[in-house]
Amino acid sequence: MDARWMQQRVYGADHDDPDPGPRAGHEYVELVGGPLDGLLLDVTGIPPADRPGGAALVTEIGSFGPGGRAWYGPRPGRPHAWAWQGDTP
Repeated sequence: MDARWMQQRVYGADHDDPDPGPRAGHEYVELVGGPLDGLLLDVTGIPPADRPGGAALVTEIGSFGPGGRAWYGPRPGRPHAWAWQGDTP
């Protein structure tokens, strides 16, 4: 695991979690751009063949406010980074 990731928060971690960082034995991608920039997304349970579709992640800080989603998907040539592709209600 990338050493700098050890200081980053994982998407979905509770704000009062004393250890919101990555867990050993899990696989993560870094979210790049948009409202969730810099967070890590745990992709451990997503088969590699399903990852090219990306994910719509619930966020309150996107363009559509509470209940909105931010779309992230793999960046070509950077398998451990998913880029923001836009927001959706």
